[in-house]
Amino acid sequence: MVVNVIITAGGTSSRFGQSNKLLEKINEKEVIKYTVDAFDFDKIDKIIICANPAIKSELTEIFKGYGKVEIIEGGATRQESVFKGLKHRSADYVLIHDGARPLISREIIEKCIEKVKTCRAVSVMTKTTDTIKIVEGDRIIQTLDRSKLYNTQTPQAFEYDLILDVHKKLQGESFTDDAGMAEFLGEEVFTVEGNYTNIKITTPNDIDLAKVYIN
Repeated sequence: MVVNVIITAGGTSSRFGQSNKLLEKINEKEVIKYTVDAFDFDKIDKIIICANPAIKSELTEIFKGYGKVEIIEGGATRQESVFKGLKHRSADYVLIHDGARPLISREIIEKCIEKVKTCRAVSVMTKTTDTIKIVEGDRIIQTLDRSKLYNTQTPQAFEYDLILDVHKKLQGESFTDDAGMAEFLGEEVFTVEGNYTNIKITTPNDIDLAKVYIN
């Protein structure tokens, strides 16, 4: 059984500032290195990084000693980057993960690998703790039932042939979530319980928060 990982690293970090957030360091170690290290264990065969061309050379240097890592050029959108990663190398199962989520745990990754074998499509999720309201203008229209609301994280894991077919059928669209693409085509997607520390680095403040969690 071959299990590959696709790590998205094609963004421009426009909300982060002048530098690319994936190259920012936490305790002298790059964000993207934390992410890759989490997946670099015996149950994973290949780690495919879909990179922004502007940082491809830096990533090549960072991971030059990693036998499982393959770095390819990403696309103009997240969806296009993942599709390139899927076409780059086939597998039995594939996990798709945001490069900017460096705190993913080995335990959750292994749960995804086990569950996808029977469920074909799974997504890491956490229960929403806030009350969510629908607003038009400045007027509240509806308060949603919080007990049924979840926040989507990554990784998301799929039977390879399933998610490749999904990407082929929806090529050229602008989905930001692979599970959402599968749902759109009527595929069932199941949940794996996530962790609230599995944050996505978006702003410099998130770097400070990640340091707290790591330390």
